[in-house]
Amino acid sequence: MPLFRRKATDLLDESTTPVTPEEEPAAAQPRGYTPAKGRETPKRPSIGRRPTTAVKSLSKDERRAERRRIRAETAAEFRREGGPRDRGPERLLVRNVVDSRRTVGTWFFGGALIVLLGSNQAMPPEVRLGANILWVALAFALIIDSVLISRKVKKLVRERFPNTGQRLGSLYRYAIMRSITFRRMRTPVPRVAIGDPV
Repeated sequence: MPLFRRKATDLLDESTTPVTPEEEPAAAQPRGYTPAKGRETPKRPSIGRRPTTAVKSLSKDERRAERRRIRAETAAEFRREGGPRDRGPERLLVRNVVDSRRTVGTWFFGGALIVLLGSNQAMPPEVRLGANILWVALAFALIIDSVLISRKVKKLVRERFPNTGQRLGSLYRYAIMRSITFRRMRTPVPRVAIGDPV
């Protein structure tokens, strides 16, 4: 007989052994059954959860008024602080340089309107000639003023921010665009008066 072969009497005894309820197969339980842990599951914290109280819905007029209020606050903040392109101490210095002086650019659009009216074909030749001369003079004055502003910006930025990561060309364009904008329409609003030292 083989060494590990079971005896026939052992097989007969196993077949007649009663099955106790504790040894019943797990198939008798429902499929999603989970045995108890012996303790209560802690409740989730209420911090950061939505309030259970009902929120009063706003009427149409109240929603419109709320939108207007938010829009006005956003516009006021943008007017006061500016946008992402106005961030940084170098940009603040450039704004102060432009705001502390009178610039030709503030008069450029007014002069351009006069040139537009004066160069009309219905005007006399002398008026059209004067409008063309005014246009050339305004263009030259704007170029000279932009060069002077750029030189001052370059000098002050190199003195006060020698290790700056800002490109000078970007700062020049920023200064020139601000110089041709009317003072009351500049964003952010000027923080220095005309003639103040920078």
